[in-house]
Amino acid sequence: MPKKVRIALDAMGGDFGPSVVIPGAAVALTRHPDSEFLLFGDRALIAPELEKHPALKAASRVIHTDVAVSMHDKPSQALRRGRKTSSMWLAIDAVKKGEADVAISAGNTGALAAMARFCLRMLPGIDRPALAAIWPTARGDSVVLDLGATIGGDAHHLVALAVMGSALASVVFGLERPTVGLLNIGVEEIKGREEIREAAELLRAMNLPQLEYIGFVEGDGIGRGAADVIVAEGFSGNIALKAAEGTARQITEFLRNAISSSWRARIGYLFAKNAFKALRDKLDPSKSNGSVVLGLNGIVVKSHGGTDAEGFAYAVDVGYEMARYDLMNKIKQMLNRDGSAPAQAQTSQEAVS
Repeated sequence: MPKKVRIALDAMGGDFGPSVVIPGAAVALTRHPDSEFLLFGDRALIAPELEKHPALKAASRVIHTDVAVSMHDKPSQALRRGRKTSSMWLAIDAVKKGEADVAISAGNTGALAAMARFCLRMLPGIDRPALAAIWPTARGDSVVLDLGATIGGDAHHLVALAVMGSALASVVFGLERPTVGLLNIGVEEIKGREEIREAAELLRAMNLPQLEYIGFVEGDGIGRGAADVIVAEGFSGNIALKAAEGTARQITEFLRNAISSSWRARIGYLFAKNAFKALRDKLDPSKSNGSVVLGLNGIVVKSHGGTDAEGFAYAVDVGYEMARYDLMNKIKQMLNRDGSAPAQAQTSQEAVS
């Protein structure tokens, strides 16, 4: 790993483009001064934002392109229109060429997964990418994947997710043998789709040294932190993510309304202000922003498209940590620890979001 962590940013990605990406990168630079940035996008839009952040400007290089992937493009459309020319592709390609250690985009999830897969290629034995995120729970944090890179998957795909998720957990949590659960509609062995039941049988039979399989986990088990790693196929994982984010915002709104409902409540809030702030921070989805696209021959991080600058900075933090602590080598070691990579899964469908 070079002394500097080199971060490639799709400056045009997301709902707000450079107006969020640039100030977000500036915030992240204050936390990680050993970073340098490659900014891909329209120079005419990037330059005015960079002028507001002299430290970031000094640590950055702008590579101009006037092609950007739309948030509404299908993956096939994005590949046809933006291959080798778009800001998203060029950021990923910088990782492939060894010019950057990680690429980060807030752009179209399906396009990002397709471009990253096409440009970087998959690791041996891995057929498709997966989105993995650090999920705050009642007992700390868990890794949850796949959060929507692709839809569906057979039992071997779920086993591959378990192995890659365990590698990520070992990096970010410092665990030698993370616990792994499969997201299901019940904990009984007879419940769930055939693919999930078959994956459970495989994980028990393989008894992999890099993870401890604990069985099925229901939806409420994610928030309880029932396992260090919780595995789901992309469709159900994405629904779980969006439901959790919506619930967090709903609870925050309930608290805001309750606090302002009477003068007694407002006085009570003054006494419990620090506790409410801690709760609000815990429920803030932006502070869990940044999903790692696993399974690739390189590190790619997906930020929420609608996040603000602070939220994007958290995505940059994730990318920095994954590069600095050598996630790629850890995944490769875990995939090969039992002597062979998991069998390849069936052909993937388009990303959920």
